[in-house]
Amino acid sequence: MTEENLKRRDVKQEKSREINKEGRRTRNINSRRKKEIAPKGSVKIIPLGGLHEIGKNITVIEYQDEIIIVDCGMTFPGDDMLGIDLVIPDVTYLIKNKEKIKGLIITHGHEDHIGAIPYVLKQINIPIYCTRLTAGLIKNKLEEHKLVRSTKMHIVKAGHSIKLGDFRVEFIQSAHSIPDSVMLAITTPLGTILHTGDFKVDYTPIDNKIIDLGRIAELGSKGVLALLADSTNAERKGFTMSEKSVGEVFDKLFLHCHKRIIIATFASNVHRVQQIVDCAFKYKRKVAVSGRSMIKMIETARELGYIKCPDNIFIDIDMISNYTDDQLVIITTGSQGEAMSALTRMASGEHRKIKITPNDRVIISANPIPGNEKYISKVIDDLMQIGAEVIYSAIEHVHVSGHACQEEQKLIFALTKPKYFVPVHGEYKHLMAHSETAKMMGVDKDNIFMMTNGRILEINETSARLTGTVPNGKILVDGLGVGDVGNIVLRDRQHLSQEGLIIVVITMDRSTGEVVSGPDVISRGFVYVRESENLMDDVKSVVRSIIRKCEEEGIQDWSTIKGTVKENLKDYIFNKTRRNPMILPIIMEV
Repeated sequence: MTEENLKRRDVKQEKSREINKEGRRTRNINSRRKKEIAPKGSVKIIPLGGLHEIGKNITVIEYQDEIIIVDCGMTFPGDDMLGIDLVIPDVTYLIKNKEKIKGLIITHGHEDHIGAIPYVLKQINIPIYCTRLTAGLIKNKLEEHKLVRSTKMHIVKAGHSIKLGDFRVEFIQSAHSIPDSVMLAITTPLGTILHTGDFKVDYTPIDNKIIDLGRIAELGSKGVLALLADSTNAERKGFTMSEKSVGEVFDKLFLHCHKRIIIATFASNVHRVQQIVDCAFKYKRKVAVSGRSMIKMIETARELGYIKCPDNIFIDIDMISNYTDDQLVIITTGSQGEAMSALTRMASGEHRKIKITPNDRVIISANPIPGNEKYISKVIDDLMQIGAEVIYSAIEHVHVSGHACQEEQKLIFALTKPKYFVPVHGEYKHLMAHSETAKMMGVDKDNIFMMTNGRILEINETSARLTGTVPNGKILVDGLGVGDVGNIVLRDRQHLSQEGLIIVVITMDRSTGEVVSGPDVISRGFVYVRESENLMDDVKSVVRSIIRKCEEEGIQDWSTIKGTVKENLKDYIFNKTRRNPMILPIIMEV
């Protein structure tokens, strides 16, 4: 082979190698492109509480085999939940998928966001991520339930991020009626979900930690896939007033006041307590605290540095007799007129250490939660009848909300420009009002999802839709019992509370079925026996005749006898009294 032919062969081989390399390079690029455009699955947003209700806030964010939980709150029982202490969410779905859970992230330390944590941790051991004050408040709860050692608590500062599997969660400085509140920017493979938690836009917060609107706007410029936003004040127009405005009113009420000042507010409102303490220091008054939750909250906030004051300004409640009225401020619970709260006991004269006098100025620094109006009205009346001066929100601006009104909600929409919107934290009317604001701000009505607890919102790369549901509901806590009180027990309690109880006791011979003694009739909550002896005698006669009839018909099964007594006696009592008490026949055998 000539030298020229050899050169031609080498050139051909080199070209072939280049073509092969290019082919491999092209295949690799195409492979990478395929991976990049491969379906990423979908993100699921599943509220388990907080929708069509106030409180019990908990939301599940799920991507493939990974779950994170936002908040884990409780709510207080309604009037129909007799004897119930609190209500927590049903977390059956989380228990079934506990191996997928990467962590529980908390937006702030209010009960409706942290109150259910101990009950859930007893079923699922998961790490908690939250800010410093929130961690302190959660720790108090865990100590009560003996869960501190078994729970991993991670403190995260506003502005920092955590990585939980495919999720990255950024804590964004927010503003609310408790310090260390944050919004959460949850980055998923499909985009960023912004969860506002409870918030307001306060440009002059007490701790000077202004909501980070710049970071929110930055997220909006990059693209927010979905916005989940607090709807509590969605019906209210305008802006929520700054917390500092309350301090100005307090200063006016302290000035030239020679009375003892008693202020009732929410225990969790640390900023409000700070302003009360500031006024007390300015006007040379000592501060005493009444109410277990208030004492615990102030202790925790002082230990962590969230309430700043001289060490000697707080005194024990037992020491108030050592000071004149114009040297004292008492901070107390009971701003909602709760039955066993400190302020209610003061108003009824049942507080062991504080006796209300005409030389007291009582300031109720809170608005009634819907449903509590009659209770707080009763407390105000009782205080006034004693002669105390009572100041509340209808008279002075002694309270501002911790939730955003419509103009603040519009600002968040303008900054985030979300593709999808889910109103959360509120009753249906609040969610509806918030959805109307979203439309006004340009969110497509088809991209606004009015959800219910347990409903699944599934978002993929091209669309979002409501799919199925997961188990959800209310778990009732009564004393040490969790979930052992259901609808049947509540129905019985309501029946007893409205109609009372009649117990019929009959002693019968086991072998012959003859009545040995009785019937004895016991009444509770129905009629006073001594004043209704004739009715009770008639009841006994009716029972005797029912038993005789059973004997004549050869009925010896005791459950049948009890059922017959119950039904016949029920009809007789209703015809006689137009009342329907619960009737419990008891047969004792000898």
